[in-house]
Amino acid sequence: MLVVVGGHTRNIGKTSVVAGLIAALPDMNWTAIKITQFGHGICASEGDACQCAVEDPEHPYAVTEEKDRANGTDSSRFLAAGAQRAYWVRTAAGQLGHALPALRRILDTSAHAIVESNSILQFFRPDLYFAVLDFAAEDFKQTSLHYLDRADAVVLTRRGTGRERWTGVARKLWDSKPRFYVQPPQYVTQAMAAWVRGRANSSTTPSRGGTSDADKRP
Repeated sequence: MLVVVGGHTRNIGKTSVVAGLIAALPDMNWTAIKITQFGHGICASEGDACQCAVEDPEHPYAVTEEKDRANGTDSSRFLAAGAQRAYWVRTAAGQLGHALPALRRILDTSAHAIVESNSILQFFRPDLYFAVLDFAAEDFKQTSLHYLDRADAVVLTRRGTGRERWTGVARKLWDSKPRFYVQPPQYVTQAMAAWVRGRANSSTTPSRGGTSDADKRP
């Protein structure tokens, strides 16, 4: 089974949702993957310059397996939550395709995988896609909007803040989908975990989660 967790902007709890699902469903022996894209020397994950932002045409991507449960990185949080394996994938913006062979090798050897990323949806059709939405965050990236209609469910954070503050985002894109309301620091509810387990039990899709866009073209 392949689960993807994305969201409309950064710092809205996507990593916490991934870690929460891993902790709530430890028997699924998760492989967890964090995908970071950067542009012009800036890390798309954190918005600051970092060691992942090294644009090298000979090495357009990097994949690191996390081994430390306590170093404070997002991938280490996945291990601390109970993931069997955790990886950090970095690519230049728009260059995730270069990392597909490495990603496929990881997914093909995983019973259940959970990926923090929107961009992976360009190449894989997951069994479940959660879109994390935060009414308190005004930014709504166009890339996230592009995939919102594909979400199987939305995770709404900060429920008590009132209506959404986004412009140019049709409410129908998310309002008709299953919704799970969470209140930080608790990002996963029992209902969410039960829903994922139910979908896993009924899923017959291989863990790699479907086909790439190239495979789908005639």
